[in-house]
Amino acid sequence: MGSLKTSITRNKVNTFLSVAMLSAMPLASQANTPLDWQSKGWELVWQDEFNAGKLDFNNWSIETNCWGGGNKEQQCYTDQEKNFVFEDGILNIVAIKEDYTGYAQLPSWDDFDPEKKATLPFTSGRIISKDKADFKYGRMEARVKMPKGQGTWAAFWMLPTDNVYGGWAASGEIDILEAVNLHAQSDSPGAKPGDPEVKVHGTLHHGGGWPMNVHSGTSYTIPDGVSPAESFNNYAVEWEEGEIRWYVNDVHYATQRAEGWHSWYKDNNGEKKEVGGNAPFDQPFHLIFNFAVGGTWPEATNEKGLDKTGFPKNFAIDWVRVYQCSKDKETGKGCGSISPDAKLVTLGGH
Repeated sequence: MGSLKTSITRNKVNTFLSVAMLSAMPLASQANTPLDWQSKGWELVWQDEFNAGKLDFNNWSIETNCWGGGNKEQQCYTDQEKNFVFEDGILNIVAIKEDYTGYAQLPSWDDFDPEKKATLPFTSGRIISKDKADFKYGRMEARVKMPKGQGTWAAFWMLPTDNVYGGWAASGEIDILEAVNLHAQSDSPGAKPGDPEVKVHGTLHHGGGWPMNVHSGTSYTIPDGVSPAESFNNYAVEWEEGEIRWYVNDVHYATQRAEGWHSWYKDNNGEKKEVGGNAPFDQPFHLIFNFAVGGTWPEATNEKGLDKTGFPKNFAIDWVRVYQCSKDKETGKGCGSISPDAKLVTLGGH
């Protein structure tokens, strides 16, 4: 869920988890947890099952702005109850077609101007776990059902809690799950008329601060004609020192390694220098769920543009869980489920 500008800076140093009671948290729901995970060494350290019928503000904050994400998105993120609807243990982030006026900048910007506002034609929601649940290494997983339609763009992703290496994307971004334009006409090579878009995407954003940023990732199609917009599916990453792996329904489909990602800066002479090591994916990150409408990526692909019909639309989230590898908590190594068939991703492409 890449954005073009972020200038959030912080001085706080995070530990692996910023929530003190995590290790004592009861396991509210075990039904969907594969029984062999404990034998692999995964320890459940944080979760939200969304069973309370309201948002747990010990876990989440709601972001509000009409900034458009730096991607010319067409929604304002609000804290309206109608943009966050709970039903039978499901959090629905609801995108609604309605004009709304709000801040056209992020309040964290150094040059924030409270008089700078924008009116956009949709409202939607975005929740973040920043400073409430921040993680370095582990398995992050959610069970969700995605929205469909040309111009829809929902995501489950992570940003650094402290921009140690500089502004976006020098400090990194981990996109666990993104999908755009589901059920619009597919534009994949070889697609026939009537073939629906059903791909999901896993991506890293890294490199330097915008516009020196780059991204690397790949897409995945769930087998047997399963649509991400018609059923709930499990999406995860396993993140360890020097490696990040992507999963759908426990199928390992992609891997990225430190030799393929980068964090750059300019020295006093204006020359590009590599930070090196495992940067930027060696710092605590936080979780994000959001449902964007429109934007540069979805509007440039599939049927092009934004179909404003069929709203309201839902991004449905059943649960989200974070596991820590008990075999090596410092590096996160030793618990992974690794397939030799997974694609090793290098720079380039979504």
